Amino acid sequence: MENNITIYMQEPDGSVTSHEAPTDMGLSLMEFLKASEYDILATCGGMALCATCCVDVLEGEEKLNEMTDDEYAMLDTLPDLLPNSRLACQLQLNNNMDGLKVKLHGVS
Repeated sequence: MENNITIYMQEPDGSVTSHEAPTDMGLSLMEFLKASEYDILATCGGMALCATCCVDVLEGEEKLNEMTDDEYAMLDTLPDLLPNSRLACQLQLNNNMDGLKVKLHGVS
């Protein structure tokens, strides 16, 4: 059983980098991106209380779990919320997410 998936990140300059992400360690997308040295504050530590780990899903949104009420309520506080915005802390890495493409919210 393959325990790695590929996550694609759109960088601020528009280029896309691929990252091998483990699915067998219980990591959230936020934890993985922080470990990959992306500039994610994650002020609340992954409790869906701050929206500082917001990402915009560019490809693969249908692969993600349904948004919880807590996640929706926190996203709803963002002035520049997009329909494809999600909290990376609420997305547990799993094999269904292979090929997911995201960018940090608010980074053009």
